[in-house]
Amino acid sequence: MSERVYNVMTAEPTKTVVHNESIVHAFDTRHLSTTRGRDMAMTSIFAVLAILAAAALVFLLAFWRFADSRRDQTARDELLGLARTDPPARFDPQMVAGLPEPARRYFRHVIDDGAPLGRAVELEMRGTIGLGDKADPRYRPMRARQLLVPPHGLVWQVEAGGLSGSDGITPATSWTRFWLFRLAPVVHVSGHDHHRSAFGRLIAEAAFWSPASLLPGDHVHWAAVDDETARATVRFGDQEQAVDITVDDDGAPRSVRIERWSNANPDGVFRLQPFGGRLSEYRAFDGYRLPTRVEGGNHFGTDAYFPFYKVEVTRARVITPDQQAAAWARAQPAKAP
Repeated sequence: MSERVYNVMTAEPTKTVVHNESIVHAFDTRHLSTTRGRDMAMTSIFAVLAILAAAALVFLLAFWRFADSRRDQTARDELLGLARTDPPARFDPQMVAGLPEPARRYFRHVIDDGAPLGRAVELEMRGTIGLGDKADPRYRPMRARQLLVPPHGLVWQVEAGGLSGSDGITPATSWTRFWLFRLAPVVHVSGHDHHRSAFGRLIAEAAFWSPASLLPGDHVHWAAVDDETARATVRFGDQEQAVDITVDDDGAPRSVRIERWSNANPDGVFRLQPFGGRLSEYRAFDGYRLPTRVEGGNHFGTDAYFPFYKVEVTRARVITPDQQAAAWARAQPAKAP
């Protein structure tokens, strides 16, 4: 339907107005359909972009986790390579004849006469790790493996429920890297203070798991503390760490203690503070007697002591330079004839 509209002054028609409800309805429907189509298209685009972003994030996190694992393996290879350069030797009591009596007793107990000397030690362990503090320890079961090569470094790889990662130190760097469910990074720490703190742990653990690394030499010096305790001071690169080893009548170490550079205190400030632990249940491994029960933590010997680390060693292997050199040779690609 249509009608003419006349000019009120001239009575001449000015325009024709079309009244067609079907046409208006069709126009409105097409406009609404177009708008809905655009909205649906935009929604689809945003959904695709969100999926792509999520996939990219998952890929990046997976690559980051893979890179962390590769760095752990590279550090292990580096440390084993450094251990391979040690000259082959066997333990002779004359090596420690000039040391303080507790130190002589210590070495005579932990290393058999004639045992091949090796600083590199591979360990497997299980136990608990405290993720809280003394008031609320939040102990979690854990399993770990460790390569210890004092004074060069260590790599400790651990699984504790949904938490996994590693602690480590090499001559050039150190790190703490932990992931939640292998997907989300929760701790990534390194730096000068961390390296100094990690060196403290390295020397403390050398005292009971790698005694050959503390034999007197250019980098290791001994002094008496009392009738039951001797102090080994290790200087390596720009680091220096002393460790006090308390032994029983037979020479078995019962505890170790260091002053460790640490920020595990209420102020969260790096400073020297007591760190150490207790040792028990010794077993023979490759000519060495090593503790298979170890507990340790911050503020050892004080009322604030929190043993956040409690482990049982299930496997230990002392790696001599000869063994490492042979393994390294087997790993080299065969030369073409």
